[in-house]
Amino acid sequence: MLVLLLSHFGLAASVPFVARRLGRATFVLAAAAPAAALVWAGFRLAEVVSGGSVTASLAWAPQLGLWFALRFDALASAMVALVAGVGVVVLVYCSRYFERDEPGLGRMAGLLVAFAGAMLGLVLADHLLALYVFWELTTVCSFLLIGHRRDEESRHAAVHALLVTTGLGLFMLVGLVLLGQAADTYRISALLAEPPEGGPVSVAVVLILLGAFAKSAQVPFHGWLPAAMVAPTPVSAYLHAAAMVQAGVYLVARLAPAFADVAAWRPLVLSVGLVTMLQGGWRALREDDLKRLLALGTVSQLGLLMVLFGAGSRTAALAGVAVLLAHGLFKAALFLTAGVADRQTGTTRLDGSTGLWRRMPGLFGAAVLAAASMAGLPPLLGYVGKEAAYEAFLHEGVPALVLAGIVAGSILTVGYSVRYLWGAFGGKPHTLTAAPVPLPRVLGLVAPAATLALASLGLGLLPGEVHVLAAAYADVFAGGEEYHLALWSGWTPAFLLSAVTIAAGLALHPLRQWIEGAVVRVPDAGAVYRATLRGLDLAAVTVTRRIQVGSLPVYLTVILTTLVATPGVALVSHGALPSTLRLWDTPVQLMLGLLILTASAGVAVARRRFTAVLLLGAAGYGVAALFVVHGAPDLALAQFLVETLLLVVFLFVLRRLPPRFLEARQRPPVSHAGAAALAGLLGVFVGGFFLLAATARRWPSVSAGYLDRAREAGGTNIVNLILVDFRALDTLGEVSVLAVAATGVASLVLVAWRGVGGGDGDPAMTEESEKRRRRRLTPRAREAPRRRWLAAPYGPPLGPRSVLLEAATRIVVPTALVLSAYLLLAGHERTGGGFAGGLVAGMAFVLRYVAGGRYELTAAAPVRPASVIGLGLFVAAGMAVPGWVGGGEIFAGTVLEATLPVLGHVKLVTSFFFDLGIYLVVVGLVLEILTALGAQVEEEGGLAQ
Repeated sequence: MLVLLLSHFGLAASVPFVARRLGRATFVLAAAAPAAALVWAGFRLAEVVSGGSVTASLAWAPQLGLWFALRFDALASAMVALVAGVGVVVLVYCSRYFERDEPGLGRMAGLLVAFAGAMLGLVLADHLLALYVFWELTTVCSFLLIGHRRDEESRHAAVHALLVTTGLGLFMLVGLVLLGQAADTYRISALLAEPPEGGPVSVAVVLILLGAFAKSAQVPFHGWLPAAMVAPTPVSAYLHAAAMVQAGVYLVARLAPAFADVAAWRPLVLSVGLVTMLQGGWRALREDDLKRLLALGTVSQLGLLMVLFGAGSRTAALAGVAVLLAHGLFKAALFLTAGVADRQTGTTRLDGSTGLWRRMPGLFGAAVLAAASMAGLPPLLGYVGKEAAYEAFLHEGVPALVLAGIVAGSILTVGYSVRYLWGAFGGKPHTLTAAPVPLPRVLGLVAPAATLALASLGLGLLPGEVHVLAAAYADVFAGGEEYHLALWSGWTPAFLLSAVTIAAGLALHPLRQWIEGAVVRVPDAGAVYRATLRGLDLAAVTVTRRIQVGSLPVYLTVILTTLVATPGVALVSHGALPSTLRLWDTPVQLMLGLLILTASAGVAVARRRFTAVLLLGAAGYGVAALFVVHGAPDLALAQFLVETLLLVVFLFVLRRLPPRFLEARQRPPVSHAGAAALAGLLGVFVGGFFLLAATARRWPSVSAGYLDRAREAGGTNIVNLILVDFRALDTLGEVSVLAVAATGVASLVLVAWRGVGGGDGDPAMTEESEKRRRRRLTPRAREAPRRRWLAAPYGPPLGPRSVLLEAATRIVVPTALVLSAYLLLAGHERTGGGFAGGLVAGMAFVLRYVAGGRYELTAAAPVRPASVIGLGLFVAAGMAVPGWVGGGEIFAGTVLEATLPVLGHVKLVTSFFFDLGIYLVVVGLVLEILTALGAQVEEEGGLAQ
């Protein structure tokens, strides 16, 4: 199962690169992954229908109870059949549906395969958190696929689906965590075997159901599904008929055996499901667009599925599995036929064409079979499931209102099934006749739809085979009659209800004009969604106007006052200072402490910004010197390099600020006293906190354990080993946050710069800037640009050219890069590491920039900074894969030793590659900052000149 999942995501990452060569055939290649999943499930089917299951697990963080666990059982097999089977058919259909020059074919194919992999992981997951991860992956893939065409309507629909499903998904996540904590396990199979009880379980169930309702488009969260019909038709056929919208239904079906008896379960599921079924069916009868009609029909059918699986009885569960399979088959087939109608007529409106049934009789036949299954006509699978649904609520003590609602909804289903056939294929006056279609393309478009329709017919003729699979799931429910899925069960009340349903539904079609004109106030979910967004925007603007006053001192005052007042009061109330204090060990510490205090006090009273920056740097260098005195060279090196880099960044920023403080806006004297008092209290709080923390140890130190593990990790530099081996996951999270923050800041700077006429966003300004830079060159440099110390012909951004600076740069930069490589390679055994090495390399590029500007920087590092950051994160994160796949600890280093010719004994620790990723991230961040801030500095310098 793990291999199947990896094959989906691997193929999804690969197919965009071959799409240019293969064209539409890319979709056929993409179908290989779901086809493999379908074949695998077929081989395992006999095992699961006999009551068994196939499991697989992989330790992620076993100490925290995090396992990547998968389980293939009867319910999962039904979903895999839909996800993989319909996925293969839709991908083959795509190879004929899209035009050869359709933009983004590779991206579309990759996203469809990635979605198939995410759905496969969702239905196989045997861990609540793994299920949630795959749940949100399907949401992301759906967002990208709905917005494939990138027009305004597609973007709005994609955002609508994302906000609704993700927003309610967060509620579901809280419910999953509550449920896992209440049961003391997150394994789904263990939860079902021994369900937890108590108050938190009821709350958890309600929250989980909210997420399921949003995913499966239940009222009142259903508006995103009709809006999503702007997506290409194959996307609608797969995601919004057979796969993604079934995810919420699947979750209800998975949890029902254990939690259907929870007090809130049945009232909530049955009421929401019935209202959804009725509202979706009524809206479908009034819809004049083929795809939206099918989408609203899907909403109605999903409501029925919620009722069946949520009822918590054996017969209802049998009916649920049958309807689940039937719906996936007939609805996907109908969407595929709607796509053909759209391609041939150029519209999906019901009055868009006439006579298509004559031009494409094969397509019409497939549509008739699929629509008949949707309407519940024999001998289709839809009829088998619908009759079982009636049987479930006739005999199992369910309120009559539920049965009445299902019958009414089923009558509406027959009505909109006939409406679809009439709108897509029927003859209508004053409508253009569909043009003939070339035979090869007809076969390629009709065959996939016909395959699904015939599958529904075949399973309807063999209800016993469906019963074996459905019973393997439904038998977990206790009680109920011994019902079997069948085409003919005799002259039963369920049969009579089916006959009444079909007759009443057929009678609705002649009344279509009256129904279309009937005034029935049904809330428009799209209007409710838009009104909700407007209300949230208004509330956000109102709150922001009240609390965001645009003053950084005010923000800092609020934050720091809260810090001092809340934990500070607890510290004074319950803390106890140590009885003895040693102020210093050596006079050097005292001198460095006085230096830091003096520099800090100087920052507070400085009037010039440049002076304050230099004093701030002096305080930082003093801290670095303290690290040296305490025997922490790694910390000292990192502190020294960071302070140096910050000084350069401050120099760039100071060019945009007044040289002196308080020139832009004077503050009253009382504000100085208040700031001084707050700063003093904060200093006392931080000092007291660290004194108490240093003396409040209750457990043995972990340092000894690190020393022991260092020998296993093959290194002696404990600081580096903590960063890249023992706590590598923490390090990865920290550098990821750093990368996002730095990239965001750089983007804001570039946006602001381009907004005032700089950069590539304004070609005229770029050309003018280039002319100014060319004028700054000396005549000799213009005539012989290769005869110079540096690669680019332009001068430095912060002042006139200096031959001494350029010569020093030519010598120092290669030396610094060699030093950075040494620090990277030596970090496992000696002072250094990827972070320090990356900072040294970054300082080399800073020097190159200071000497020659951003053109010189581009010549020195002709790469996109974002690409360097991304590569670094990829390399670092990739080091989790070997331990994960091998079943060991993620990010755990492995020592490789060998004796090689010439080189002799060579030792390599795999965590070096994690360090290499950190090195690349740091270098990329420095390049990103220089590119962003430097662009503004040079543009302003050019304008000034």
